[in-house]
Amino acid sequence: MSLQEQSADATAAGSTRSPDVAVVGAGTAGCYAAATIARAGYDVVVLERKTEEQAGHIACGDALKGADAFPEAISKEQIRPAFTNTGVDHGRFEIPQEDTVLEIPVPGELAVIDRWEYGQLIIEGAANAGSEFHYDTVVQDVTQADDGTVTGVRAMRRGEPLEYEADIVIDGAGALSLLQDKVDFSDSTFDTNVNYSQFCSAYREIVHVEEPVEWSDALVFKPTERAAGYLWYFPRTETEINAGLGFQMTEEPMKLVEDLKRDLRDRPEFAGARVENKLGAALPTRRPYDSAVAPGFMAVGDAAGHVNPTTGGGIAGAAYAGKYAGEQAVEALEAGDVSEHALWRYNERVMDHYGARYAALDVYNILSTAVDVDDLMGLLAAMPGDKLAEALYSGSTDIGMKLKLEALLKSRGHWGTIWNLYQTKRRADELLAQYEGYPSRPDALPNWQRQRDELMESVYETTGAEPKY
Repeated sequence: MSLQEQSADATAAGSTRSPDVAVVGAGTAGCYAAATIARAGYDVVVLERKTEEQAGHIACGDALKGADAFPEAISKEQIRPAFTNTGVDHGRFEIPQEDTVLEIPVPGELAVIDRWEYGQLIIEGAANAGSEFHYDTVVQDVTQADDGTVTGVRAMRRGEPLEYEADIVIDGAGALSLLQDKVDFSDSTFDTNVNYSQFCSAYREIVHVEEPVEWSDALVFKPTERAAGYLWYFPRTETEINAGLGFQMTEEPMKLVEDLKRDLRDRPEFAGARVENKLGAALPTRRPYDSAVAPGFMAVGDAAGHVNPTTGGGIAGAAYAGKYAGEQAVEALEAGDVSEHALWRYNERVMDHYGARYAALDVYNILSTAVDVDDLMGLLAAMPGDKLAEALYSGSTDIGMKLKLEALLKSRGHWGTIWNLYQTKRRADELLAQYEGYPSRPDALPNWQRQRDELMESVYETTGAEPKY
């Protein structure tokens, strides 16, 4: 039994622990937050529902972008052993409707990883920084003071009740987190405009093939039969492929397992393949939370919508969310003030780094629910790969006149979709400008939200999509 497990056993039988910070969930955001806080000398406990062996094992596409600039609370050298393919430098977007393969350059460092090993390594890194991990611990409720401040959580571990009293609770429990159903946010600005339709349902398998795939240096994407979904084939190695698919929950449900099996069967490189490690999950394909803080409480990573809504990529964003939340927690603890105002700077840093870009990219996710899939694929086939890469990976909304003319010449009658996309780009630019003026204090948020919501009305009018929020 590990020292961490022994420590967790000591909290059993209805006992109470009082760390400075309780982090719920041992994912990327939770581990980076815990490591940041522990390195500052504070007592932090990470509560993880899985066993020690299974912790860090989640459904994921396994593509990791931007690892060269990850926060230092857990060093890159710590996670490097999980990098199984560092030779990926572009994407291949297959468009069967147009008999086209679009080559998309991917800027910056990109790797495909073994997600379970990565998860174990970041846990090890956070533990080395001084964090304590309690496994098999299922959080069931939160505790709050009369003024609404979150003061801890209640959990069960192997049938025994536990209580954790903490100055700050950090919610890293993933998409549609249970904790947010338990907290009374009525006296805070924490974003409660969250429902299942803003999320994606995804499923993936690890597939072993006998012969190396020729596209081992690329991330392979392919549209599903509906616009708001895609299949992926991400090569962990030349013969080990992460294959999966997902769809927006606003759409009619897909038979994920059968649809993936059908596509695998139709690809000659997967003949005789061996499939293992099947997992499904929900992930946010929405804008970041307007506010992810409440008195004594912060949400990070998937639990706060910190995911690129066009690609589903969320590892790098989660790492930085953890860093920013951890640093803000330290500042609040040092000041003896865990109010919403004291934690607000965390929101600002997320929006400044990537939240504003993700909110603008969400406009294209909204558009995808309203356009005809064949028209959209025809347009994508006409787009220069570098422009598409900028939109997907850099957050650029620049599809200027040159691109419009190039697409028009190649698009074989998709003018209506081109014009719709061009107008959507203008709406995304307007929204990005609004997010760049994100407020510096909680009491300014309602007015900012009113202005943003007016812009969203024009997004729905331009795209023809049903309101998402």
